[in-house]
Amino acid sequence: MKARIMIAGAALLAAAVIAGVARGAEKKVTMDQLPAAVQQTVKERSQGGTIRGLSMEQKNGQTIYEAELTLSGRNVDLSIDEQGKVVEFEGEIALDRLPAAARDAIQQQAAGGTIGIVEEVTEKGKTMYEAHVTKAGKQVEIKVDPQGHTVR
Repeated sequence: MKARIMIAGAALLAAAVIAGVARGAEKKVTMDQLPAAVQQTVKERSQGGTIRGLSMEQKNGQTIYEAELTLSGRNVDLSIDEQGKVVEFEGEIALDRLPAAARDAIQQQAAGGTIGIVEEVTEKGKTMYEAHVTKAGKQVEIKVDPQGHTVR
C-alpha cells in the first residue's frame, strides 16, 4: 500500500514538473544572467525607476525575459526577446489619461462597480486597456481598444 502511494506521489510530481516546463515556467534571474542586449534594454527602460524583479521563460520555443519595474510610482512590466526588443508592455495608467472613447467604454461597462487598477497593454504593435473592476462582489476585467471597442 505504501509503495502504491509513493509511486502515485512520484507520478504526480513528475507530471507537475513536465507541465511546468511545457507551460514555460518562469525562472527568476539576476541582471548579470541576462544577454547583453536585454541588459541594455532593461537599463534604458528603468532609468529613474526601480527594478522589482527579473525573470525568464520559454514561450512558443523562444526565450522571453520579463522586467518588473516601478517608474514614477507606477508598476510596469516589460517582456523582452533575446535581441533586446520589447515585445510586450504592461503599465498602470490613470483612468483620466486614457483616450476618451476607451475611458467612457470602461466606465459604462463598470457601472455599479468599482474600478481599481487600469493598465495599458501593448503587444504585437496593438494597444489596449485593461481595467480591474469589482462588481457585485466579483472581480472582473474589462478590456477595450483605444476606440472603446471590447477586446476579447
